[in-house]
Amino acid sequence: MCLWERPRYGGPRTVHELAGTDVDSCVPLPSGTSAQALANRTGRPVTTYQSAECGETGEFDTYPGGGTWVPQTPYRVRAFKIWER
Repeated sequence: MCLWERPRYGGPRTVHELAGTDVDSCVPLPSGTSAQALANRTGRPVTTYQSAECGETGEFDTYPGGGTWVPQTPYRVRAFKIWER
């Protein structure tokens, strides 16, 4: 899972390997950071959240695994969750 700070894959990129990420758990981005572009190449569905706590009261979307590229998310992503399948 790759996340970029700015739209169109601009700015610093953070990479989250499936082997080092707890599946079915909320993964907040570091405090004060967010992302506006992503690539889900995990092979599993990933839900991104506007909320840093993966709260469903804010915006959230689920992207299929295996090669989903999103040049601009509809909101600032502050957390994500990789699903088992």
